Amino acid sequence: MTDDVALLVERALGGDPDAADRLVRLHMGAAYAVALAVTRNPHEAEDVAQDALVLALERLAECRDPRKFGGWLVRIVRNRAFNHRRYLGIRAAEPLEHADAAPGSSTPLEETERAELRDRLNEAVGELPQTQREVLLLHDLEGWKHREIGESLGMPEGTVRYHLFNARRAVRGRLRALVGEED
Repeated sequence: MTDDVALLVERALGGDPDAADRLVRLHMGAAYAVALAVTRNPHEAEDVAQDALVLALERLAECRDPRKFGGWLVRIVRNRAFNHRRYLGIRAAEPLEHADAAPGSSTPLEETERAELRDRLNEAVGELPQTQREVLLLHDLEGWKHREIGESLGMPEGTVRYHLFNARRAVRGRLRALVGEED
């Protein structure tokens, strides 16, 4: 995929709007996940991700290695998200909003249970340290490989695995504690 991305970067630099569009589509999910890990607010994360993607396209010529566009973009997203958070003075996590219920034959009870589970999961992920949140979201939500995450966040693969292991363990523990509180 790195060669495909490098080709898209080269084509976008040459003025191909379809290549730029494809770059955005390929990386929007990861940009959003990183922004969400920093801002902890889905609306702000979406704004930050879009802003960072626009900035990256405007400064595409500054990307030294087109094969590492994803890592370069993640650094831009992180910087923009930190700046945004600092600007707004956000200090506490805000809960993620409920996603619209999927259409179908689910009962109100099932929808309520699904919403409660989603809230618990969001709360557990929100309590993770930022690096663990980023690694967990990029790996489990976006499907990035350990190597890709390491390159993007500037850490060895082993460190990525360590953060992912600890993040998953912490989320499991928090979910168990939340379920235990109900009993």
